[in-house]
Amino acid sequence: MTRPLLKTLAIAVTVSSLAIATHAQARELRMAPGVPPAHPAYDPMFTEFAERLEEKTDGGLTGTLLGTEVANIGNMRNAIRSGLVEAGLFLPAYFPADLPEINLVGDMAFLGTTPHAMGAAITEYIVTCAECQAELRELGIVYTSSHASDLYRILSTEPVRSLEDLRGLRMRVGGPQYSRWAESVGLTPATMSVGETYESLSQGVIEGTVASIADIISFRLDDVLNYVTDIELGTFHSTISHAIGQRTWETLSAEEREAMVHASVEASAAITQRWGYEMADEARDIANESGIEILEPEQDLLDAIPAFLEEDLVYAAEQAESRYGVEDAESKIERFQALVDKWTEIVEETGDDPEAVAEAMKREIWSDVDFAAYGS
Repeated sequence: MTRPLLKTLAIAVTVSSLAIATHAQARELRMAPGVPPAHPAYDPMFTEFAERLEEKTDGGLTGTLLGTEVANIGNMRNAIRSGLVEAGLFLPAYFPADLPEINLVGDMAFLGTTPHAMGAAITEYIVTCAECQAELRELGIVYTSSHASDLYRILSTEPVRSLEDLRGLRMRVGGPQYSRWAESVGLTPATMSVGETYESLSQGVIEGTVASIADIISFRLDDVLNYVTDIELGTFHSTISHAIGQRTWETLSAEEREAMVHASVEASAAITQRWGYEMADEARDIANESGIEILEPEQDLLDAIPAFLEEDLVYAAEQAESRYGVEDAESKIERFQALVDKWTEIVEETGDDPEAVAEAMKREIWSDVDFAAYGS
């Protein structure tokens, strides 16, 4: 056999060996959206997260999506802590006693007027909040990014146009601030998982839900609703899009951690675009096709929102300090308000372009983070 041929064979064997070794080192992570496939937290938030992570790591990190029978948003904390789930959708609002620092601002639903701005504002707040990071370490979770819904509305079986129409009704609410608002306008708030909404409405347990109009699609509510009151009730942004288990995070290189965060940021912008903008429009079309009436709120109902918010910001700070021991809560809320203003301006410049928003988040929030140390 000639020397050139031997050399060629040696190179081929080496390349083949490297390819096999690289393939052998590829790692498939257990990922849990915690919601049904129709929900945008499944697709695009987790489908794109898995795809972009694989691309950014050249196939080194991939993901398999687990169904709600394995892990749902209600048991996600235990699923991540046990190691069953390595990356999962985590909603801090479900665990107020564990995460009072995060929920202090996650609870500020009524500050939300622009979904992309709210997702970015809470992301920057949590990344730069030492107390928030300490809470997450206690739970064995590493933070990546957050997303936000469209502006919440009143979805109901009874017509609601005025404050008088609300009084005495029982409705599902998605967080403490919504509970306080409900009580302030005479509603009886019902706390339950969003997945229970359909059955509760169909059985008459509740007369409505304060939620994203996109829930008409995500949870097939068009069969059990009669009305949507077109009033803007802020965003749901108490979210950790891809909470990474601490044990998993510690096995990753700094480059893999950065890739994971960037994939998460891009997927969060994608779900905010889908949930906060596109699905809201699609849900209106479905409502019209299904005979669900879109109602315009009367002025007394509109006026009740700013009146409530002015008082509630003070109340929320007092409750956080007295009930959960949060220090200097008022200044923390003010810092969050400033971030909301900052990101509202940035989103006005970028427009509703999820890729542009994601790039702004990487630049403004993550560019100076030391990934070798972050989350440790």
